[in-house]
Amino acid sequence: MTSDSRPPSVAERVAVHVEKLIVDSVLRPGQVLPSERQLMERFGCSRTALREGLRILRGRGLIRTEHGRGSFVASLGAGRESSPLMHLFASQPRTLYDLLEVRALLEAEAARLAAARATQADMVLIRRAFEAWQQAQSLPSGQVLPAEEHARRDHAFHRAISEAADNPVLVHTLDSLSELMLGSVHASVSHLYGRPLYKAQIDRQHLRIFRAIEQRRPEAAQRAALEHVRSVRDNLQEAGREQERQARALLRLEGAAGTRL
Repeated sequence: MTSDSRPPSVAERVAVHVEKLIVDSVLRPGQVLPSERQLMERFGCSRTALREGLRILRGRGLIRTEHGRGSFVASLGAGRESSPLMHLFASQPRTLYDLLEVRALLEAEAARLAAARATQADMVLIRRAFEAWQQAQSLPSGQVLPAEEHARRDHAFHRAISEAADNPVLVHTLDSLSELMLGSVHASVSHLYGRPLYKAQIDRQHLRIFRAIEQRRPEAAQRAALEHVRSVRDNLQEAGREQERQARALLRLEGAAGTRL
């Protein structure tokens, strides 16, 4: 029997099991792996086989181990700090609008698939993320969450939807752009949440997306997600133009005051 046709060893099967958990987003980048005892019970293997399986995964760059802390899922893509491409994307103002075009395509499809495929467990996670986002919008008077926390909850809602789409390639494609994605959400929070008209529009759109998925209406979910991202793009552009108009008007006012002097 050749080496190519030999049956996989227990250690190799352990590695395959962990890889599937990573692909399915059960284990996420940065997340610590369960204890050796838990993994041995889950996979029905010995400690020796488990450690060899983890060694295989380390060799593939899928996990990293820190002495005294355990093993963690490694970052699956080049991060913004280490990737020249991500640095260039993050440094260019036009990237925000290019990214929103990509978000419109990917998130609309994710919403459609989620409405068609989401399990009951997926719906629990989507509802939790939606309710956590809602809670941030209805704090008692005087309490204000930082923009970063608003953005994190907004992003978590959209991520729960993408995971429910049950397409690992879609999920990990979005994950590879996670820093840029979060940046685009932060931009919408910073520039639109403080404007009642824009904020009310975002609230309505999130509710439409959630209801369409909950009611299992794929086409409606797709339309709602597409409308949401496109309107964020249009509103950010209008907010930018408004800031430019205000800056020009202020310069004219200062110039008029200098003339009188």
